[in-house]
Order: sequence, then C-alpha cells, then structure tokens
Amino acid sequence: MAKHVVVLGGGATGEAFIGQLRRFDEDVRMTLVEQELVGGECSYWACIPSKTLLRPLEVYYRARIAPGAAEALNGVDIARVFWWRDQTAEKDDTSQAEWVAKQGAELVRGTGRIVGPGRLTVDKTELEYDALLISTGSLPAKPPIEGLEKSEPWGSREATSTSSVPKSLIIIGGGAVGCEMAQFYGRIGSHVTLIQSGDYLLPRIDRDAGDLLGEKFREEGIDVRLNGRAKKVEGGHGSPYRLQLGDEELEAEALLIATGRTPNVEGFGFNELGVKIGREGIEVDDRLGAAENVWAAGDVTGVALFTHVGKYQARIAAANVAGVDRRADYRAIPAAVFTDPQIATVGDTSGEGAAVSKWHVDKVSRAATFHRPKQPGFVKLFADKKRGVLVGAVVVGPEAGEWMGQLTLAIRAEVPVDLLRDTIQPFPTFSEAIFFAARDLDL
Repeated sequence: MAKHVVVLGGGATGEAFIGQLRRFDEDVRMTLVEQELVGGECSYWACIPSKTLLRPLEVYYRARIAPGAAEALNGVDIARVFWWRDQTAEKDDTSQAEWVAKQGAELVRGTGRIVGPGRLTVDKTELEYDALLISTGSLPAKPPIEGLEKSEPWGSREATSTSSVPKSLIIIGGGAVGCEMAQFYGRIGSHVTLIQSGDYLLPRIDRDAGDLLGEKFREEGIDVRLNGRAKKVEGGHGSPYRLQLGDEELEAEALLIATGRTPNVEGFGFNELGVKIGREGIEVDDRLGAAENVWAAGDVTGVALFTHVGKYQARIAAANVAGVDRRADYRAIPAAVFTDPQIATVGDTSGEGAAVSKWHVDKVSRAATFHRPKQPGFVKLFADKKRGVLVGAVVVGPEAGEWMGQLTLAIRAEVPVDLLRDTIQPFPTFSEAIFFAARDLDL
C-alpha cells in the first residue's frame, strides 16, 4: 500500500480520485497539486458555465412553441443570463479547496514538474511520493490557419466567460462545443456563421443526428458552412476579424476556435517516469497504469475526453492504487450534446455488421403534449445480430441525455434485446420510443 500519493492536476478527475481513494484507505497521505482552480476546466470554463448559458434560451425557445406560454413571452434578459452563469460558475474555488481538506488531503498550489521517479517539485518545493496520479487534463487544439496566433481569437474559455454579445460571430469547428456555442449566441442575438470541415455537424456522432441539427440551425438563422477550410485570418484586437474561407472572405466582430482539445502533457517532465506518450496522450493499461507506481486518468489519456470518463477512470485508478483489482470497460461510454434538441450517444454506432432500427420521437404521445408543432428527434439502436444485445444507441430529443441512461446500462450489462422489448416504459414519455425502436430491430 502506498504511504504518500500525489495527484498532479486538481480538476474533476483529480477530485474524484481523492474521494475514492479515501474510501479505500482512511490513513493514506494525499497531496493535490493544482496550478489554477481546484475543480478544473469543467467547473469554471466548460461544462457548467456553458450548460447554464444554454438553459434560459432553451426554456424560452420551448415556450415559444407552447401555446399559452408563447403569448406571455417578453424576451430574454441577457444580463440576467450572464448573472446566472456567474453565480453557477464563479471563479472562486474556496468550497472546492475546503472539500479537498475534508478528504484529509493537502492542497499545494503551483506548477508541478517531475524531477525523477518518486520526486517532483512544485515551484521551489520538492515532494516525494510512493504513487502518482497524472490528471493534467487537456488544452484547446489550434488548427493550422495563417495569422491565427496574431489575431488572438476566442477559445472556449472566452466564449463561456464573456458578458457581452458580439453582433456577429464566426465559429470554426462543428463539434459539441462549436454547436452549443453557435446555438447560444445565435439565439441571444449574434449573427453566427458555423464552419465545419466535414460534410455534417458533430462528426464523431451518427450522421443522422448531425444532419438533423444542421437543419435545425439553419431554421434558426445560423449560417452553417460544411466542407469549409479556413486558410487565413486577419484583424482582431478590437478590429473585425477577416477570415479567408476558400475563395470567400468572411467578416465578424468575434471569432471562436472550437476544433477540439489535445492532452496536456508538455512541460511536466513525464519523460522522467518512463511513461509512453502517444498521439492521443499518455498510454495506460486497463487498470490505468502508465508506469511503475504511476497512474493516469482523464483527458490526458486521450481515451475519451469527457468529464464523466475522467471520473470513471479516477475510480478505477484509485482502486488499483489501494490494491483492489479493477479494470476499465469502455464499451458503453455515454455522451450528450446540450443543443436543442439534445443529442445523446453511447457505445458503438458505426453500424458495421449490426442490426439497426430507428423510431422518430414525434410518433410517441409525449410529443403532442410537450410542444406544438412537434419537433424532430429519434431513437436509433444498433444491435449485435448473433448475441441479440445492443452495442450502440443515438437519441435525439428533449433531455435525451437523461432518458437514454437505460440504454447505457443495457449495453454495459449486455441486456438481451428481448428483455428490453419486455421492459415497461412509462406513459406518456419520450422513452417509449426506445420500446418501438427495440421492437423493430431485425434479430
């Protein structure tokens, strides 16, 4: 058993590790090293502020298509939207630091750097450890666009932290962050141009979902540009941005780069540990081991850059540090994009060799009671023909990330499709679409 465990990185992953390790071992000494705010990217600049920003506009737009509510609407108070965001994602980690202390862990603020196995420095202070968890997270990826560095565009942090609304906004990147911010700023008054290099939005998700969202965005006035490659950017620093897109020049007051994230592995001295750093990040085994007495979890591993995956990996790593044999299983990784409609996905949705079925949510009774006119959405299931179990699912609809949880469990537990068909779904709910989609699987 380790006597002193150091956690390098105090985001959601590092916190989850500390909490879980303390459950396994009441006496182990723990030190958390964090160079910014305890709670990390998700708490202050990503998940929490972005979802808080999206919520008032979602409620407002749903009310606009709900007879009886629509007639009473007077618009959105932009200042109050930003106020709520600031209350929820205040840049103050006092409560998080207090939680760390309650776990019996020491918080050391500063930049940690490995100087040798079992030793690291935090600024000028040296720490020795028996076990190390690396949870340094990820950084925004920067596309190769001429002039980008000089123009100093927004990244996701600036997009979720500002309290002003640009008259026009160009967003490069049609993934989850780009789509969420496009809808938020479009709904709150910006003229938004969303540029995606591929031929549909949300390229890591099933195309049907990306195409549906693209159509929804166009209906809302967002200028969606597919198969677009930005070549050069000029301006910024108070002047309009001028972006060269093919043979066309676009101009906007603000520019947001949302082209994904890359594992944060530079400048920590990880080469001193014997860990392997591949293209996706630090390579780990199914116990989250990266080298002798070294574990890694979260975005830095590149397995799946989601907060919930980082927390899951942290629990696995903590068990193994404590001497309890646990292995990670990634067959049913859920994810949600908090656009309107919400898009949720889990498991293998490639469709290769699978039985596939699709049921539109506007066909279930809940759709008629929810808003008028009915809005688009669907449940799409992917099943292994030989084993008769689900391997993947895509759900598009109101609060899809909430009611598709049963599909995550079904995939993880390899629940027979016949049992899913025999499961009673509550009425009237959108989850009834799961029954119909399961019923129509050709197995």
